[in-house]
Order: sequence, then C-alpha cells, then structure tokens
Amino acid sequence: MLDPTQPIALFAEATMGSLNAKMAEGILRYGRNPVVAVIDSTQAGKRVRDLCTLDSDIPIIATLAEAQALGAQVLVLGTAPSGGRLPQSWVAVLEQAIAGGMSLVNGMHDRLQPMFADRLRPGQWVWDLRVPQGDAPPIGMARAAALDNTRVLMVGTDMAIGKMTAGLELTRSLQEMGHDAAFLATGQTGIAITGRGIPLDAIRVDHAGGAVERMVLEAANHKFVVVEGQGSLLHPGSTATLPLMRGSACTHMVLCHRAGMETLDELDSVRIPPLRDVIALNEAVARAAGALTAAKVVAIALNTARLSQHEAEAAIRQVEDTTGLPTADPVRQGAQTLAKAVTSAI
Repeated sequence: MLDPTQPIALFAEATMGSLNAKMAEGILRYGRNPVVAVIDSTQAGKRVRDLCTLDSDIPIIATLAEAQALGAQVLVLGTAPSGGRLPQSWVAVLEQAIAGGMSLVNGMHDRLQPMFADRLRPGQWVWDLRVPQGDAPPIGMARAAALDNTRVLMVGTDMAIGKMTAGLELTRSLQEMGHDAAFLATGQTGIAITGRGIPLDAIRVDHAGGAVERMVLEAANHKFVVVEGQGSLLHPGSTATLPLMRGSACTHMVLCHRAGMETLDELDSVRIPPLRDVIALNEAVARAAGALTAAKVVAIALNTARLSQHEAEAAIRQVEDTTGLPTADPVRQGAQTLAKAVTSAI
C-alpha cells in the first residue's frame, strides 16, 4: 500500500486526457498522495485542468527527471495500453526511476517486481496491482445471499464508462448521509486509491466469483457495500460482470452510461440497446430465473463529461423520462440522487 505522505508522479505518456489514462485521472480525483506532476511529453507545458474535467493546477511535464526534481518518490503507471501489456519503450523510464531510488506502482498485467527485485534498495518497493494476494479463493457458493446488508453493484453499458468513479461517489454520499458504507475495489485503480481489493481480471475464471464472494463476506459488518463494476454484459470481450453478480449476490444495481453513446467505444459494430432493455438484461442475469437474488437497477449514473452544463441537464432529463429511474452525473452533481435511490429501495 502507498504511504499517503509520499509524493508521486503519474506516468501517462501520450494518453493524458484520453480514456486510456483513466487510472491517472482516478488517482488525481480520489487518491490520497500528493501528486507533483503528470508525465506526458506530448502535452508538456499544460496543466491537468487543460486536459480533463478536474480543476487542478498540477503540471504536465515531459520527463521523469523533472518529476524527480519536483520531489516525486513514487512513479505510478497511470495509463493502460491495449491489453494491459508493458510497452517496451517504457522500460528505460522504469529503469531510470529504480536507479534514482523511486518506488513503482504498476497496474499492468506484466509484473515488474521480478524485473527489478535485485535492484531495490532498503525502503524501495514495486507494487504490482494485478497480482492476486493470499491463497486461491474458494469456488463461489452464493454465501453472500444470506447477508442482511445492502450490496450495490455498479454495472455498465461499456468498459471505461465511469463505474469506479460512480461507485466511489455513491459511497461518499452514503457516508455523508450518516450510513455505514464501504467501497470494494475490483480493479487496479480502485486498489491503488483504497489500498485494498481484488484484481478481478487477473484471477482465474473458476475462482473469480469466489474471490468477489470472499471480499463481500469480509465486509459483511457494513450496512451498505458498494462493489466496483468491471466490463459490461454487452461487450463481447468482457467476462467480469457475471462473477461480480454471482459473488456479491447483489441486492441493488446502478447502471453507468455515457450520455449520447450509441455503440461501444471500440466496437462500432456493437450497438447499445435502449437503456430499458439493458436494465432488463442485467436484472434477468442477476436473478438467474429466480435461483439467485433479485437485484433491481435503482438508478442511473450518467457520464456527461463531454457535454456542456445545459446539454448535461437535458441528457439527464431524457434518461429519467425514458427509464423512469433517478439519474445523475455523480461527478458534476454529486451522488446524492443515487444514494437516495439506494436507501429508498430497501
């Protein structure tokens, strides 16, 4: 886990402001550590606020040496290339960081600990976020269905749609309302932010549901549990939603969607059905024809980052009219609407 006092630099080469830099943006928005800079040589000289919706004066710089001069002690790989593999062009930067005494936080599938283990000095470390910790989880057995708490699963119409962000905002709103709520991370960004969780996409498919189940059982003392979503039932390359549903035995769901999306981001041939049909699909899969918990979608988190304020308000009204469900952009408006929907549906 990151010591929250350590200054960090986010490496987002050629991606800052794009969907691939969602880890960098997530840490900038919710992380506890001071961020000295974002490294992206293609955007050097700008500020974070110039490239995304965060009102942040953190500089975009060109080189690791500049970050070290600003006091960075940890380099966080804040971008995810296609397939989550480590680009060969990054190796020289990582070697420079290790030689300079920096620690590394790695969200890629390729492990860095074995690469640098023999070069680490006392107090220096490498955190490979996508390495499952502890013993292999048991096979899922629907044990979470016996819990008496409220388990909210964030589901989406696509990958990289804002499920983690909406989940963190929902958890914060529930806590501000006085409820005992916990956020359970299931991906590398959520783990980096909270310091705990499971890297679901690195767990063998036979054990994925059991890993989610074990995590939910360990959080059984919380009245509200918000489970970070992954992937989408609509995406042909995603298998993550099913073990999340089965392992959490969710009682509620919040659907996450980007305003105006008609097809998947990287698959123009896959059309996003009407949201009412997407809601029905997720509810049908969750209840498994009555064999498992009958979770309902109780609200919609609408990502309106690409819209003006007026356009966002119109899009939210349209989604509410077509689905009949409370809708809000949790970043632009806060997640109180979502939290009220969850608590009123108990």
